[in-house]
Amino acid sequence: MSLIPRDRAARRLRTRNSSPLKEIPTVKARDGIGGTLAFKRDQLAFLGGGLERHGDIFRFRLLGLPMVMVNHPDYIRHVLVDRGEQYDKDAVLFKVVRPVLRKGLIANADMELWRRQRRMMAPHFTPRTVGAFARNMTDETVRMLERWERGEGARGAGGTLDVTDEIGQLALRIVNRSLFSADVSESAQAFERAFGEANSILGAFFRFPFPPLGVPTPRNERLRRAINDMDAFVSGFITQRLREDTPAGEEADLLTLLLHSVDEEDGKGMDLEQLHHEVLNICIGAYETTTNTLSWAFYLLANHPEVEERLHAEVDQVLGGRVPEFEDLPKLSYARMIAEETLRIYSPAYQFMRRAREEDEIDGHRMPAGTNVLINSYFLHRHPDFWDDPERFDPERFTPERVAARPKHAYVPFGSGHRICIGKHFALAELTLVLATVARTHRLVRPAGTPDVHPEALITLHPQGGVHLRPEPRS
Repeated sequence: MSLIPRDRAARRLRTRNSSPLKEIPTVKARDGIGGTLAFKRDQLAFLGGGLERHGDIFRFRLLGLPMVMVNHPDYIRHVLVDRGEQYDKDAVLFKVVRPVLRKGLIANADMELWRRQRRMMAPHFTPRTVGAFARNMTDETVRMLERWERGEGARGAGGTLDVTDEIGQLALRIVNRSLFSADVSESAQAFERAFGEANSILGAFFRFPFPPLGVPTPRNERLRRAINDMDAFVSGFITQRLREDTPAGEEADLLTLLLHSVDEEDGKGMDLEQLHHEVLNICIGAYETTTNTLSWAFYLLANHPEVEERLHAEVDQVLGGRVPEFEDLPKLSYARMIAEETLRIYSPAYQFMRRAREEDEIDGHRMPAGTNVLINSYFLHRHPDFWDDPERFDPERFTPERVAARPKHAYVPFGSGHRICIGKHFALAELTLVLATVARTHRLVRPAGTPDVHPEALITLHPQGGVHLRPEPRS
């Protein structure tokens, strides 16, 4: 239930009333929650403790930096939508990742440059455009399944595969075939390793931002090498495409489309540095969303055979044994609900931030200018006011009727407002098609006695140690 009546929410959140503004509750040492070191040790436990003690808005400091966590749909709508222009991305979290993402759409704090880039790129990420790349998603998934049937891939105890690694390679093959029309089987693993290193280092740095990333420590040198490796991966494809001078036709890949994109306002395209940044952002965003979401989805399905059985029934009925196509997506509604419920429980982009550009008010609380506002969907998607039995895996939460009954901003796996993730349609199509393609012929089994998998809070949310399951043909 909403804490703020909807017809009064915008007025109360945007304007001051006659009552004095309240200070946001602050996490203090005597609370027993801890401070910077507790945040460094276990970020999720620290934030969960703050919510339990103070409710849906509270303040804390991270090495002296002021942070406010908000965890209510009305507050999140206020920050991302109602006052979205007054909250920018010049926030701590995006400063941490900017050495990797630089001026790409994900972390760009320059609103004018971001608007220009979004105008040029948005036409290539509509549902209709995504349909042109659906074949890449299913073809590459079939290739992965054929490898499994031949017994390829490193097998662990009980014939298990590192599903997280397998899906990571699949995700990179799909995004790079869509971006570059290229088979990147060998270089995909190098990119995975480089991104994994960067994600681990930056995740630790966000929890304890010292020493600065510019100081030449062994950790920072490893980060620099990882960034160089990812840059080299992208630069090679861009350089090759420039030599080829490929025209933008109906069969063009995303790189060609971006090379030929022109801003409708100034009539110019993007320079090569900006193109590099955007392509790297696409690679990282697509890789992370697909790898982590599908790893968790197959883990959850292995633990819930009744859900898996219903998925198999839908796939059998809709596909009749054939490989799914983009046009099948509306009929694969249960597969889509599985993807969305997985994103609820384990959103890869589980945290994002905004900075208050000017003083504001949220539900009678004073929000000082310059405050870093943290939104953490790991907790929002478990809010007991909006999610019954929130730890339970229940795809039925995403029937149209139940979605309509919830506040829109109780669920934000792709963010919201004008900076909602540009790749949302690509990601949802890919997740649904890969789930259906695998379920058509295979199931992934969790051998008895294998340990539970727990989330690891880096910059993105990972399955700690990876998901290890045994692939079996469906009988």
